[in-house]
Amino acid sequence: MASKTVRPELADALEQGLHNIGQAAALTGVSAKMIRHYEAIGLMAPAARTHANYRLYGQDDLHRLRFIKRARSLGFSIKQIQALLALWDDPHRASAEVKQLALAHAAELEQKIRELQAMQRTLRSLAQRCHGDARPTCPILEELAAGE
Repeated sequence: MASKTVRPELADALEQGLHNIGQAAALTGVSAKMIRHYEAIGLMAPAARTHANYRLYGQDDLHRLRFIKRARSLGFSIKQIQALLALWDDPHRASAEVKQLALAHAAELEQKIRELQAMQRTLRSLAQRCHGDARPTCPILEELAAGE
């Protein structure tokens, strides 16, 4: 008997422009698993629920999920996204704070790029010194074993 009340209740919610988690995932490109995770860590408010415990998401929720997804695609950490969301939610925020966060993140990315480029140069140098033949000696393995 409970299953007969679940479907009409969910159908009513969907008719009101709300979306279940699968639809929210499809509309935002954020997986249902990540939506649940974002709720668990507080990036998203807990979803409204039907009596049958189905999660429901409105347009504001979808907008917030898209914001989070875009911030993640730019490499912001969860902690940074929390700060960005707090600023986004604050209509009295100073844009200087947002700019400061973005520039700090850009500086972190620049440092990571330098580190990755150094790794790449080291690996290319090691690969050039390796004969790449049937001999057992290999400067790549020797370098890794040296730990320097």
